[in-house]
Amino acid sequence: MIQSLLIANRGEIACRIIRTARDMGIRTVAVYSDADAKALHVREADEAVHIGPSPARDSYLVGEKIIAAARQTGAEAIHPGYGFLSENADFAEAVIAAGLTWVGPRPDSIRAMGLKDAAKERMIAAGVPVTPGYLGESQDPAHLRAEADKIGYPVLIKAVAGGGGKGMRRVDAAGDFADALASCQREAAASFGDDRVLIEKYILSPRHIEVQVFGDTHGNVVHLFERDCSLQRRHQKVIEEAPAPGMDPDTRAAICAAAVRAARAVDYVGAGTIEFIADASEGLRADRIWFMEMNTRLQVEHPVTEEITGQDLVEWQLRVASGEKLPLRQDELSIQGWAMEARLYAEDPAKGFLPSIGALEIFRPHRGVRLETGVYEGAEISPFYDPMIAKIVVHEESRDAACEALARACAATDIYPVKTNAPFLWRALDDADFRAGRIDTGFIAARGAALLPPAEPTEDMVRQAAAAILVQEYYGEPTMLAFWDGDLLSAPQPNPLRGALGFRLNAPANRKVAVNVEGKLHHAELPVDWRSAEVVGEPVSGGVAINDDGLSFLASLPRAAVSAAGAASDGAILAPMPGRVTAVEVAAGDAVTKGQRLVTLEAMKMEHGLTAPFDGIVGELPVAQGSQVSEGTLLVKVEKTEG
Repeated sequence: MIQSLLIANRGEIACRIIRTARDMGIRTVAVYSDADAKALHVREADEAVHIGPSPARDSYLVGEKIIAAARQTGAEAIHPGYGFLSENADFAEAVIAAGLTWVGPRPDSIRAMGLKDAAKERMIAAGVPVTPGYLGESQDPAHLRAEADKIGYPVLIKAVAGGGGKGMRRVDAAGDFADALASCQREAAASFGDDRVLIEKYILSPRHIEVQVFGDTHGNVVHLFERDCSLQRRHQKVIEEAPAPGMDPDTRAAICAAAVRAARAVDYVGAGTIEFIADASEGLRADRIWFMEMNTRLQVEHPVTEEITGQDLVEWQLRVASGEKLPLRQDELSIQGWAMEARLYAEDPAKGFLPSIGALEIFRPHRGVRLETGVYEGAEISPFYDPMIAKIVVHEESRDAACEALARACAATDIYPVKTNAPFLWRALDDADFRAGRIDTGFIAARGAALLPPAEPTEDMVRQAAAAILVQEYYGEPTMLAFWDGDLLSAPQPNPLRGALGFRLNAPANRKVAVNVEGKLHHAELPVDWRSAEVVGEPVSGGVAINDDGLSFLASLPRAAVSAAGAASDGAILAPMPGRVTAVEVAAGDAVTKGQRLVTLEAMKMEHGLTAPFDGIVGELPVAQGSQVSEGTLLVKVEKTEG
């Protein structure tokens, strides 16, 4: 058995691997960049090595530094986690050449499945059904456009070396193809160092079904059943579950058998995932499920498989890498209950899901669920990495119970001042169609604004804010107010969840109270005539933080008016967050029209297009492609055209 392990990753997956390794008596070594010097995975490991500056390309993506850290610390093995170098066959070979154990599949298997076009050809030969599309060598834009026209729209452009939703664009009409191709190629080059693409037919009622497979060095391959990852936003998974709703035994047997054939076709060792696309227009059927790709690593959503099977997949990885046989045979594996996972992202749904960064003054996830995270209260969310800060996982006897438990956990998530998608997750989980299992990959897009939290605080939120801030100002204590049938319950009494105190607020009936909520002045009337509601406020810098169904906001007594910086009404387009300019699509002096894209900013591995607020002429253009900018930096100034 491996005795010492270096984790070539960060965040929640590094913490997850450390936890299992510790339980197995394996010494762990973490690596970290400048931005992660105080990260949780650094604290949790037995030893940690600094490997470079904050950008991943200068630290976590530099294989030589990671191998040097393993040699420096005497680590026997390297676990890549997922993302970064986990599917880099050259890195896997370098690890093996250095005399270290690689906790993952053979480099040849990574190569065979890493390029989507070659992988599909291999799957066809193995008798695994694949999605119709273009897998040819030509990358000429005109040729790709002609192939897309032949396939018929809508089509999906996908990076050959892609994964994780990156380097992927849906095209609904021929006229949109050129722009989508250019954007996809830019993102693919930036994320994977390879701008080649393939084209697939886009399935109009798609379900994303994937099968967990595992192989060992003794020729054994098993599956651990399927997961449904259909709830996606811009091809990024949001909520995953196992098993898949509506999956009958015959269809399960067919898809899982196809997954095992796919793994055997590349002599697979370790944890892998075979991803399928299903046409669910008439429910899940074996003849309407096609191979998409294989992820030759552990998946982000692996906890739901662990929950329904009772197995620790990281332990399986470490045992297989140590030369052992798989812990169980296929006939010893079974499904127990239902599991769901929600990805908690540092992003603001009310502002187009822009990434949100900063210190976590408050980080209070719901208790009683499985939480996979790499942060803690007081930690910093940086702009350098993926915005996922935690995974909330539940396991219940039925799908209904799992939906309810996960919705409750998302609504009770208390985080400030970093914005998260918790209120968005709660609304998705509470949707009647989701509860009934009527889902596909277009579920989120079809509902649009219905899943978004309110852009402005509701009257009830303002009342919460007014009550909490008044108690904070009067008593100078952490605040916990409980309303029941219109009466404010008195205390003081300890709150076991937050260690806070309750107070009775004596206010004249119909008293008008002025309060700032998120920098805007509102008026509220107290006492609050609510039915069975709880109001919680907690002192933070600048006022009191309020949490309502996963939505956190700041309340304070009226101060000087707060102005909104960076508005584009004067034509000044400012960077909404720190990032790197990946494309400048205009030049000084150009005439532009309202809505025309001017520059593209990349932050937290996502592209954000910034557009002209009105018709005009490009005046100032102080940035160029490749510029690294901070929040509030002027990117371009548009001057209004007379008349």
